[in-house]
Amino acid sequence: MKFEELSVYLNDLEKTPSRLEITRILAELFSKSEVDEIDKIVYLILGSLAPSYKNIVFNLAERMMVEVLAKAYNEKKAKISAMYLEEGDLGSLASRLTLNSKNKTPTVQAGKDAKLSVTDVYNKLLELAEDGGEKSVERKIESMASLLSELDPQSARFVTRIPIGRLRLGFSDKTILDALSWMEVGGKEKKAKLETAYNILPDVGLLAKEVKKYGIDKAVKRISPKIGIPTLPMLAQRLKSPKEMIKKMGTVSVEPKFDGLRIQIHFKRDGFEDGTFVKAFTRNLNETSWMFPELSALKEFCNAKELILDSEAVGIDEGRRKMANFQTTMTRRRKYDIENIASKVSIKFYVFDIIFKDGESYMDRTYEQRRGELAKAVKSGKLLQIVDYEITTKPERIIELMKKNLKEGLEGVLVKKKDSKYVAGRTGWRWVKMKEDESAKAKLADTVDCVVMGYSAGRGKRVSFGIGQFLVGVRDGDEIKTVTKVGTGLTDDQFRELNKRLADIKTKEKPKNYVVNKLLEPDFWVIPEVVVEIAADEITKSPNHTSGLALRFPRLVKFRDDRSAEDATNITELTSIFGLQKA
Repeated sequence: MKFEELSVYLNDLEKTPSRLEITRILAELFSKSEVDEIDKIVYLILGSLAPSYKNIVFNLAERMMVEVLAKAYNEKKAKISAMYLEEGDLGSLASRLTLNSKNKTPTVQAGKDAKLSVTDVYNKLLELAEDGGEKSVERKIESMASLLSELDPQSARFVTRIPIGRLRLGFSDKTILDALSWMEVGGKEKKAKLETAYNILPDVGLLAKEVKKYGIDKAVKRISPKIGIPTLPMLAQRLKSPKEMIKKMGTVSVEPKFDGLRIQIHFKRDGFEDGTFVKAFTRNLNETSWMFPELSALKEFCNAKELILDSEAVGIDEGRRKMANFQTTMTRRRKYDIENIASKVSIKFYVFDIIFKDGESYMDRTYEQRRGELAKAVKSGKLLQIVDYEITTKPERIIELMKKNLKEGLEGVLVKKKDSKYVAGRTGWRWVKMKEDESAKAKLADTVDCVVMGYSAGRGKRVSFGIGQFLVGVRDGDEIKTVTKVGTGLTDDQFRELNKRLADIKTKEKPKNYVVNKLLEPDFWVIPEVVVEIAADEITKSPNHTSGLALRFPRLVKFRDDRSAEDATNITELTSIFGLQKA
């Protein structure tokens, strides 16, 4: 397929508000795609080159893209900057410049007739993204300018947006699954099968290629956990009381709940292709083994050739010799000084599940069977610690264990169904969390993970922060709907940090998948990248917030750098919390 043809589909997708029509357009696009290009098409329409776990990034900021456009269209950088301020979108500006370039003599010939294929464009972007080392910035600018010079105006618009993360067509991986089902059977009947496969192997491009090659039924049967590729983690639901837990789950296991970073550990004794033998993935599938130099000693603690383990990475404050909180643990994300940070905040991995061992998946085994295998596969010690658990059918014992954990500085307990399989996501009554009363933070029994959608300028003292309050929302499918505005409960440093985070993702137009009442529109929109944990006194019904619910007296608890917008609380969960509160 020529990229020019793909750009027609991208244009249609950008203009289409209907979720059903978006699915139909994608299904038509996938039907026309060849087996050897459909994965590349999927990645590109999602504004990427690969799933997040591969860590392929462009490292092309907006200011660099301004230089790209200046070079591609033989204009002065100052003029491009001024035009960008007027246009508000670098993609639209690139399209406009391509049209205008016909009457100029550019440094590189813009808009020439060579028809690049989707694969050509993908490979050029991939080569650009993987270029590193001395003078790589200059080479990236040159390569991107050269690529734009070979594109028609519409193609230039979309290709310009991809490296700076601005493609944002308003749908995610889940809509791709809908479209693959629609492509094969004309409806969503096979989406559930595709979701099961995707949960095990969350590479939607690879899954699309398998579906195109084998059909959905056969493709799904071929999917199994792979060492080096993260599975989606199993998540905990919320329930009102231990009595309800026992009623719904029967015999359960009770484990301590840590305030740490969820980490899926992949161990390969003979080493991966890149020469490493450990990979560590966060809940949002980012590969972060660089954060944990301690894992170089993992071989001493594993009784297997290959393992996939589920764990909680918890920081240990070396000065106080006690568990650190989540924010302290997350200081590990600073790459530039990791050895020094590691010496101040060491990490212990509390392992509570096993997903894969020596070529065999353990996801279909019961909790108790997995626990038995975990005890054989891992040796507890300074680096790894197998999490304790207790089997019970007594609600009062759950309460006793929760109180014990709270006294020891933990978050509470996780209650897990004894005969449950490992099922990705938050489905069924398999795992349930029971946290502290949150009396120090809020009256709600739990917090809400929200996406920051936009912000308004500060007044008075907050003028210096750049932010007075910010609008947050929760997920409803691919849409994000509002739930509250937050303007209190932040320290001065948190206001400044939030302003710094949002400055790089500010966008002139409201993102397509935001559903916001006009009365609540902020001064500035941001693309959905920052997730915050919010506590509140209560949840009430709301005629103004598009989720239908509102958080009253909200406060920022912490930034959730381990979660993407797709991991934020959804409306079903929010409604559940509302129901618990009413009860």
